[in-house]
Amino acid sequence: MTTGVEGFDTVIHAPHRLQICAALATVDHVEFAVLREVLGVSESVLSKQVKALDEAGYVSVTKGTRDRRVRTWASLTKEGRRAYRDHVAALRAIVG
Repeated sequence: MTTGVEGFDTVIHAPHRLQICAALATVDHVEFAVLREVLGVSESVLSKQVKALDEAGYVSVTKGTRDRRVRTWASLTKEGRRAYRDHVAALRAIVG
């Protein structure tokens, strides 16, 4: 979803979602526990924000077993990377 500024995305713009995208933009994927620590939020807050990004098609969530425990990872989709890049460019245009 966008506003009047080309590339500005209200889905990404929410503070926690913007932080999630920024963290995921530099890596292939991140385990939820690491992402939760980086953001300093509860598991429920992280899940809610990742779900919003997932529903927009910006984040992919995968589960797997590591060290005999079920783990969850998040990664930006191709569309998510494009939307994040465009959103950052829109923010720079607004403040520049």
